[in-house]
Amino acid sequence: MFGKNLSQLLLTPPVTGMGILGVDPAYRTGCKLAVIDENGKFLDHGVVFPTPPQNEYEGSKKKVLELVKRYDVTAASIGNGTACRETQEFLARLIKEKEIKLKYTVVSEAGASVYSASKVGQEEYPDLDVTVRGAISIAQRLRDPMAALVKIDPKSLGIGQYQHDVDQKLLEQKLFETTEGLVNRVGVDVNSASAGLLSYVAGLGPVLAKRIVEYRKENGPFRSKSEPLKVKGMGSKAFEQCAGFMRIRDGESVLDNTGIHPESYDAAERLMKRCDIKTIGPREAEKISGEMEVGPETLKDIILELRKPGFDPREDLPEIPFRDNVTDIDELAEGSIVSGVARSIVDFGAFVDIGLKNDGLIHISQISNKRISHPLERLSVNQYLPRIRVIGTDTQKGRVSLCLKEESQTG
Repeated sequence: MFGKNLSQLLLTPPVTGMGILGVDPAYRTGCKLAVIDENGKFLDHGVVFPTPPQNEYEGSKKKVLELVKRYDVTAASIGNGTACRETQEFLARLIKEKEIKLKYTVVSEAGASVYSASKVGQEEYPDLDVTVRGAISIAQRLRDPMAALVKIDPKSLGIGQYQHDVDQKLLEQKLFETTEGLVNRVGVDVNSASAGLLSYVAGLGPVLAKRIVEYRKENGPFRSKSEPLKVKGMGSKAFEQCAGFMRIRDGESVLDNTGIHPESYDAAERLMKRCDIKTIGPREAEKISGEMEVGPETLKDIILELRKPGFDPREDLPEIPFRDNVTDIDELAEGSIVSGVARSIVDFGAFVDIGLKNDGLIHISQISNKRISHPLERLSVNQYLPRIRVIGTDTQKGRVSLCLKEESQTG
């Protein structure tokens, strides 16, 4: 269960092409703000006090509008901790009042404080306060969840129940294997990836990953997939293992933005000259594999990569849903239809963010009309649920009971 939850969390689609405002909500100490650009680069930070006890709406509005306009911010990522509800209300009011092109979503802030005080956080932003690093993490886990979350010990990400009741060595091994497998499946942009992300690439490791980042800082972006061979300590064996998982988006060759290993570049180039990659079939590929001097299966893999250079498997998943208003528990009644995002999967059900201060609960008995033995059979972490029925509310405790069953078959 931990492995599946982590897998679904890391495979959350990235939000591209947007400047993002990360918001780490709080009451007394204020909401910490951090702005990153569409590539995840940190730009600016600030603090506002729109929540009790200060309730400084005007001053907070002015500061947020200033950051939004200066950096062309169109998305806000709000941590789901203390004062999250009030922060959503503040942004919803601001969006409605000023009619700005800004939408927000709530993300799990689990592990943000761990990252902000970690050695990795200190190395990445040595001149910033821990509170600002936390807001940056909240923004970056919307921009590219995998890249942000691999910097944090998976056990700090709140990915399941009874974490301390299982064998800790087995848990650590499972979470590492899950992370490593997904990073290599997706591929890593060697010109933007952090050392933390690169360290999960097959054949690398923490030391070589840091040297790649240092080389990049000193010499500029890598221009070809073979250039990492110039990095100190990058031997032929390490390169043979990692090259297929590296991506260079604006490299010297279109092949640099694929999973094709440099050893197969010659065959790939000859294939592109001879055939129409879009129409070549498996039988034809098998016939000419000898001529290309590669095996039939390798040639099929090359064709698949050439058809979708730069393909990210997360692109096929549903996009992150944004909001520009809030849900009020007093407006909900039995039978109300809401939408939401599954935040946590546990043995007895799923907790779903529907825009309230507290997540609603879909009990396992309300997930499917057919009997299931575990919620993971039908739901996944960060899954968007467009139609959920409210079957009960407790306004005093702030609890909402939800149902995914088809109404005609319930009862």
